[in-house]
Amino acid sequence: MTAAAPSTAPGPATAPASTATAGEVLSGYLTAQAGNFLRALPQAVGEAGARPGAVPSLNSPTGAAGTGELLRAVRRIGGALHTFGPLFEPSWAREARAELRWLLNLLAQEPAYLRRSARLLAALDSLSATGAASEGGGPGMLAGHQGAPKARALLDRQLTLARTRAHSTVLQELRSARLHALADRMTLLVGEAPLLDSATARAGEVLPPQGAGAFAELAATVQLLPLQRAASAYQGDALHRLAGGPGRAGGTPGGSVPAQGRPVGAGASGGDADSVLATDDAPWQRTRILVKRARYALEVCGRPGGELQALDTVLDRHQEAADAAVTVATAARTPRITPATAYVLGVVHADQRLEVEAARYAFGHLWPNLPHHGWHEWASA
Repeated sequence: MTAAAPSTAPGPATAPASTATAGEVLSGYLTAQAGNFLRALPQAVGEAGARPGAVPSLNSPTGAAGTGELLRAVRRIGGALHTFGPLFEPSWAREARAELRWLLNLLAQEPAYLRRSARLLAALDSLSATGAASEGGGPGMLAGHQGAPKARALLDRQLTLARTRAHSTVLQELRSARLHALADRMTLLVGEAPLLDSATARAGEVLPPQGAGAFAELAATVQLLPLQRAASAYQGDALHRLAGGPGRAGGTPGGSVPAQGRPVGAGASGGDADSVLATDDAPWQRTRILVKRARYALEVCGRPGGELQALDTVLDRHQEAADAAVTVATAARTPRITPATAYVLGVVHADQRLEVEAARYAFGHLWPNLPHHGWHEWASA
């Protein structure tokens, strides 16, 4: 599948104020985001340390409010420094991006484990549904399977342990000199960003060509995705509701897993299968990062990015399903588990890989129909 031709709709070719310089626009944006960072940081630290020995964010699927605000600010500052990096002092921008990336990776772990736990346990419960109380009116593939309770307990135990370790790491690092140094860097950013002389030019002359790079990289990466392979919808519902019925995939509980989602280890060793899937997922994960950068480039220029929000949401779902599948594959290699437990984990793994394919299918339908698909043509407009 090829990308649609560029739209004639106007792209973000000018800055919010036609007389503003690029430096003024960037400074205003970064000042606002650094302010958000500094306001959210004490709340995030307080949330992490409010209950010693516990995991405070377990009560919320998206993590605590302060942590969420801090993550949003970190992503936007990092995205702006990456896309518009040539306008900043190079060594400062490089160091700032590295430190922001460190904090992002640190803070994102615990909420990610929480979402993964909710996703996997809900999937297993749905697959184990007996039919009467299930949403689809039919039993799941694992209804009554003896390995389901043990598989659920194993996943819950391993993910709780992982969340606890991530929480301990966050507590330790939030007291570190490294975080204090980053906070000091954000405080200075509120005052004045270290911009080069080239940032004194008009924003409308400088920012669009810089933003064009983000969209050109995104478009080039999407061109390499196997969108044609993802053009057919996967029938993941068949795993959850196998009772025969009008308009529903037929089958019997305990039937074979569809070929698109074989149980863990089918046809390849665990290590080989993980490597193949990681290679397959990598370009999609790269696309997710580039979509976010493109969104933030639009924000800097004061233009709406709602169309990209839908792509971002789909690729977030892809990422979470892929990560969940890796977690299940790891659990399936736990020593001394029973064959029944391993089988259940294989079905859950297949279910998550079907979720991955469903996200790719959704992306393939959204991308060609973006109303402003010509955004990456800013520089030649």
